[in-house]
Amino acid sequence: MNPVTTSILLGLTAAAANGLGGATIVQKNWDRRYLQYFVALGAGFMLGTALLEMLPESLRVAGPAAPLLVLTGYFVVHFFEHTVTSHFHFGEETHAEEFVRPHRGYSVLFGLIIHAFFDGIAITSGFLVSNWLGWIIFMAVILHKMPEGFTAASVMLASGRSRAVAWAASAVLGIATLAGVLTVAIFTRSVIAGLPLAAGVTLYVAASDLIPEVNREPNIKMALVVFAGVGMLLLLQYLFH
Repeated sequence: MNPVTTSILLGLTAAAANGLGGATIVQKNWDRRYLQYFVALGAGFMLGTALLEMLPESLRVAGPAAPLLVLTGYFVVHFFEHTVTSHFHFGEETHAEEFVRPHRGYSVLFGLIIHAFFDGIAITSGFLVSNWLGWIIFMAVILHKMPEGFTAASVMLASGRSRAVAWAASAVLGIATLAGVLTVAIFTRSVIAGLPLAAGVTLYVAASDLIPEVNREPNIKMALVVFAGVGMLLLLQYLFH
């Protein structure tokens, strides 16, 4: 099969996994405590992915330029969070008892959208290099697509948004993934900068957005769930690497 066609089909599969992850969250009336745990689990998983998977691979493919690109990705989200989302106002729908501050939910979603977009770029770029590399990248992407979807939905619910908005957030991630696939399909030059930029975005979302929200709850169980998120990544590495 043509590598671009394969990439589009697998991009649709990855997008569906995002939506499925979100649907898992919104189909049930989750207690606030469980939402906190979902956010903590997603924080640990994403932080581990950024530092243990994406950063080493970025250094390999982008060489000396990788650290600057990672930093650029980090500050893209930082800039957005302190310009656009900082001016959002939510009026009566803002509730002091919610786990995640409302404006933070949208900045987290923005970071996840960028991350999902670069997932799509990685899939197509891999298949344009070789069929084997494409499948390896797709497996790496699909393993975190459901956790990514339920992280997005959990954060939106925990910041006071409705179920419909929460599911839409995970669906938007799927659209962003497919957009990344199509971007490289149209512009078939390899995007070497994509992976380190995505690593910086992932690092920001995990360390600067999600971890501080988790740390607002002085509960040792929350810390253990963050560790469990990292452990989930390590287990996947052990089983599939």
